[in-house]
Parts: sequence; structure tokens; C-alpha cells
Amino acid sequence: MVNVNREKLAKRIRNKNFFIAPGVFDMLSARIADKLEFNALYMTGYGTVASYLGLPDAGLASYRDMVNRVGTIARGVSKPLIADADTGYGGLINVAQTIKGYESSGACALHIEDQVNPKRCGYTKGKQLVSTDEMCKRLKVALDSRIDKNFLIIARTDSLSEEGIASACRRSESYIKTGVDMLFVEGYRSIKEMREITSNFKNIPLMINLSEAGNTPKLDSDQLMELGFTLAIFPGTAFSASAATMQTVYQKLYNDKSSFNLSIPLLKGDDMHKLMGFEDIWEFENKWK
Repeated sequence: MVNVNREKLAKRIRNKNFFIAPGVFDMLSARIADKLEFNALYMTGYGTVASYLGLPDAGLASYRDMVNRVGTIARGVSKPLIADADTGYGGLINVAQTIKGYESSGACALHIEDQVNPKRCGYTKGKQLVSTDEMCKRLKVALDSRIDKNFLIIARTDSLSEEGIASACRRSESYIKTGVDMLFVEGYRSIKEMREITSNFKNIPLMINLSEAGNTPKLDSDQLMELGFTLAIFPGTAFSASAATMQTVYQKLYNDKSSFNLSIPLLKGDDMHKLMGFEDIWEFENKWK
């Protein structure tokens, strides 16, 4: 059966039509983002591991943890879902399993990175990389394991911060030769580095992470398009905002023993019911009274 979302996303990316994808990490965030006219949603690894397991993004989540979350979110939204697949969760046979699992769970694209397993969040210290040859094997296995050619495989490299721009360019060139659909260089620290990558790799769609936690220059959509990027993700924006809001609310409840006079807006009960789909439940119940 044709996956319409995959077709739409693949066409957009292959045509290099710029778009942004907000980070989602659970079904509440996914439902809220899905109500807006985004072209795709991005399942953040950091936020998913934190919200689902209460753990740091340091290779502690398993394939099963993540593929279950992919399936839950993909089935619950109408937009194409792009997902973080870390290193593929093990050796080459695990990479193959990850591709098959994410694809069958409804994701439309995923990225695989060149860190060792277990990996670390791209904006934390202590990252180590596998060899270029090993990463190319991962990517070749990933490409060979997918069924739908519109299920996009994105090559991510963390080499920029660890080995420098020259290494990032060399690795990227090798990764592109495997036939991947998109290139994702993590951890830009300057516009100069961005231009170095975008000028050298004009023949493949490029993805950029605009996490507020990193040192990547904060550029707007027009600037990113001018540089030559196709996709900008904002993985931690809503996640960080929700964590900050909860800290404030819980601190006030602890201090005041009351929720009166909160300076933070609360979603009204009726709006929450609508967001969570109660209207469909009520419609069903009325139909079958």
C-alpha cells in the first residue's frame, strides 16, 4: 500500500523545497504540533528518551524503547514523521532491524549517525566516532533494508565538533556516495562552516539542527534557504519550554500550596478534551446509544 505521507515528504525533500519540522517527544506534544500546518514532525531522541524513560540521551534507550515510541506517534498524527534512530542500536544486523522496524511503524524518514555505540547527545561532551568505512556500511545496510524507496535514509555526522570541518567534508562525501537521501551535519558553530558544507554538497538535500542548546548560529528561514538548506529541525524548543513551565508550576505549588494566581496560561478543560479527541468519543457514543 502506498504511504501518501512518505510520498509527499520524499518529493518535497528531493525537490529541495525548504521546510521546518518541530520536535515532538510524546503524544501530547505530537497532537499539539499536528494541529498546525507543518510539513513534517521530528521525533527528537533527547526529548523522547527523557520523557519516556527519564534518562539522559547517552545510548541508554534500546531499539525497542524507541521503535515503540515511533509507532505510537506515527499512528497518532496526520503529518509525516522524521525520527532519530541514533546509531542503529548496535551492529549491522541491528541497523537492519531498526530500518525495518521504523519503516513498518509508520515513520517517513530517519537519520543514522556515525558515533560509536552507545552514543551521546550531539551537544554533550565525550563523543567518539566510528571509522568512515564502518559508517558507510551502516548506511549501505540501511538502504538495503528498506522496502519503500520513499522511506528516506538521512546520514548524520558528528565529526564537525570532534574532528573539524575538513573531516566533516571528507566523511560527508563518502556517506553521500552510498546513495543516502539527505545529509545532516551536526553541530555547526559558525556561518562559515555552514557555507563550507552547503557549497561543497549542492547535489543533495541538507538538514540542519537549530537546537537552542548548541552553538549553531540562530538564522531565520530566509537565511537558511539562501545558504542552501532544505530542512531545519527544532528538536528541543517545545521540550525545553514544557520542562521550564513544569518547573515553575511545581515550584509555585510547593511554595504556595495553591495554583491561584499562576502567571502561566493553562489550557482550558474543554480545549484539552478537544485536543485529546474526546469529541470523537462522544460522537461514537451518540451514534450507538
